[in-house]
Amino acid sequence: MNPPIPFDPLSRTVIGCALDVHRCRGPGLLESAYQHCLAHELSTVGIRFEMEKSIPIRYKNVSLDCGYRIDILVEDKIILEIKSVESLLPIHDTQLITYMRLSNIKIGLLMDFNVRILKTGLKRVVL
Repeated sequence: MNPPIPFDPLSRTVIGCALDVHRCRGPGLLESAYQHCLAHELSTVGIRFEMEKSIPIRYKNVSLDCGYRIDILVEDKIILEIKSVESLLPIHDTQLITYMRLSNIKIGLLMDFNVRILKTGLKRVVL
């Protein structure tokens, strides 16, 4: 069994920003609201990010824009997939992993803000 990959400082800072958003707003908002609140927190601490980053797919040597969008791409290193759902499902993991593979990003954070305690809605994925 491989040892777990340790959290990097950037992941910790991003999660801290998400915790601040959740402490301030709590559950019940739309995903887009959490996305914008988290973007504000990231900019406040000086973290570079892109919202709704388009991910083309390669098909037979052609780049196609198929509508895949990363909620937030942090410093070209971490994909944030924001959710506000009743419960996380395997399809949410699959969505994040697909984005990670298409963009060649090795770290992803799945964040469901529709929980009482954000810690229970956080999942880190490493490829």
